[in-house]
Amino acid sequence: MRNGRPDSGYLYWRWKPSGCDLPKFNPRKFLKLMRNKSLAFIGDSISRNHVQSLLCILSQVERAVEVYSDKEDKSKRWLFQSHNFTLSVVWAPFLIKADIFEDNNGVSSKATHLHLDKLDPKWADQYDSFDYAVIAGGKWFLKTAVYLEKDEVAGCHYCPGLNLTELGMDFAYRKALSLALDFASKHRAVMFLRTTTPDHFENGEWFSGGTCNRTVPFGEGEVDVGDLDRAMRGIEPGVGSGENVGLKLLDTTRLSLLRPDGHPGAYMQFQPFAKDKDAKVQNDCLHWCLPGPIDSWNDLVMEMISNGGLYR
Repeated sequence: MRNGRPDSGYLYWRWKPSGCDLPKFNPRKFLKLMRNKSLAFIGDSISRNHVQSLLCILSQVERAVEVYSDKEDKSKRWLFQSHNFTLSVVWAPFLIKADIFEDNNGVSSKATHLHLDKLDPKWADQYDSFDYAVIAGGKWFLKTAVYLEKDEVAGCHYCPGLNLTELGMDFAYRKALSLALDFASKHRAVMFLRTTTPDHFENGEWFSGGTCNRTVPFGEGEVDVGDLDRAMRGIEPGVGSGENVGLKLLDTTRLSLLRPDGHPGAYMQFQPFAKDKDAKVQNDCLHWCLPGPIDSWNDLVMEMISNGGLYR
């Protein structure tokens, strides 16, 4: 709003599942459930967006104290002192070990190297300290990458000129999730695997002039999951062991797909059209405004924790 977005309808829509009622998030009840416990969000900037939503909602009852931040300001930890509840976000965009060669603007100097048989130690080394964890892979798997197993190059994704076998991003995504969930099955924490997040770029991508100017949700039947998100969403349910009672699928894909109005769009920047109403500016059609659609994700998290991880 401060950046100049003129509409406000996106603040007031709320997702309702078909055939049942999803209670609105109750911050007081949630903090009581989390007393003397810890919850971590593990993933990329969408996981950060998710934890920001939770922090905002919980601030109605208690403001958290930030007790840790890494030097890049990507991994953080907060303490809700009166409930002894620890909330963390851990930056691990691939979940597995990754050698990333890019600056803070996303400009790469060489292809990312992904170790398909090694977890990212930033989250794996502290996993025993969590009672609950919400993990997610995502759009980082679309990047050009060289894949390694046992420190030997096994192939790549989108690496013209390197003379390597094209294995595809779905190959790495399946390997990463399988490794993460197998690891989680051997530990006490309850893990929620959040499904892929659709973006809403139209008339281009984030790097080629794509925009998201819609101001109302899609109606049922107006939109379908894109090919890429369908492929990722198809992998996610099949990677966890059916016998692992500590693993839950947090399916946010469809409800998010219906909300093209819920992104910052051009208003990721301050007053982008103040000098020129026809200015061409970069849009953010991936992350979510707060309040906004991502708050419904926390409605689901609370309901699943309250009911032992089961949808009612």
